[in-house]
Amino acid sequence: MFVRLTGCPLRCTYCDTTYAFNAGMWMSLDAVLAAVARHGCGLVEVTGGEPLAQPGALPLLAGLVAAGYEVLLETSGAISIAAVPAGVRRIVDFKTPDSGESARNDWGNLAHLSAGDEVKFVIVSRRDYEWAREVIRRERLHEKTTVLLSPAWKSEVRTTLAEWMLADRLPVRYQLQLHKLIWPGVDRGV
Repeated sequence: MFVRLTGCPLRCTYCDTTYAFNAGMWMSLDAVLAAVARHGCGLVEVTGGEPLAQPGALPLLAGLVAAGYEVLLETSGAISIAAVPAGVRRIVDFKTPDSGESARNDWGNLAHLSAGDEVKFVIVSRRDYEWAREVIRRERLHEKTTVLLSPAWKSEVRTTLAEWMLADRLPVRYQLQLHKLIWPGVDRGV
């Protein structure tokens, strides 16, 4: 299940959750943990907005781990992941040029990644793809962690992205936002 936190210092051109800039409601840590427990899911992904921009994100992640959940954190890559509690799988969504936010990437996050984490690049264009391909090769990301390429939602590159990846024999995974295909128009967070 998703726990979506409000607020984000970035303004990516392709953002599909602009409501998370300021919509939502205040909840205590205990209230969030109780809401998660009511859903009975063993896998919880904390996302946003940008979760790490929220002061309560690290205690929430620690609380979810302590409660026995498998915990994922999806973060923009613009804020350090160094303080993320042990036991949380980090999904770092480094921003590509066409996001308009690539200058905000905190490349120091690469040093904090482990084999269980993931790096994601949202692709809007061939330029984004080539940029991501070069980062993957230069940093040898596929040898350190799982790498995901995801076409921006409603992007024109859905089919061609797969073709580019196959032509380059890029050792990464193609990722779609399955929750948007299964439940179109519905955000399934707490």
